[in-house]
Amino acid sequence: MKILAFGASSSRQSINKALAGYTANLVDGADVTLLDLNDFEMPLFSEDVEKASGVPAQAHAFVDAIAQADAIVASFAEHNGSYSAAYKNIFDWASRVEKAVFQNKPVVVLSTSPGPGGASSVLAQTVNSMPYFKGNVVGSLSVPNFYDVMKDGNIVDESVKQSLSALVAKL
Repeated sequence: MKILAFGASSSRQSINKALAGYTANLVDGADVTLLDLNDFEMPLFSEDVEKASGVPAQAHAFVDAIAQADAIVASFAEHNGSYSAAYKNIFDWASRVEKAVFQNKPVVVLSTSPGPGGASSVLAQTVNSMPYFKGNVVGSLSVPNFYDVMKDGNIVDESVKQSLSALVAKL
């Protein structure tokens, strides 16, 4: 199974990217591609830019990466209660390439933060909106207190580890 994983954050040390990669690798025998949103940096989306320059190649590459996957594991950073600007911009451009951005792929949606909220606001927003863009959400999980839950690249909280394993089993 080919799994595309990404953290919806532009942080070079993204805890959401770490969580997405860890979770995707829980699938036995999976071929995991871990994207870095920094590889998809584009001008701020606007119809004027699109008319003047067309859709950037990076938007096509993002949609193509989704097309090549059998499933998606995405973990969302929360910036002021919503998506990170980096993810939102990539998503807006990608939707100009393919309105069904997620192409009916099964998706595990995650969120995490250093604090007790676990980015739950953006998780709810994502779970509710993804089906409009043909994301087949098979499950979701908010992981609060990231630095207490993951240490040295491993989940140390057994209940979180079990929850993540149960989610990927749905893929």
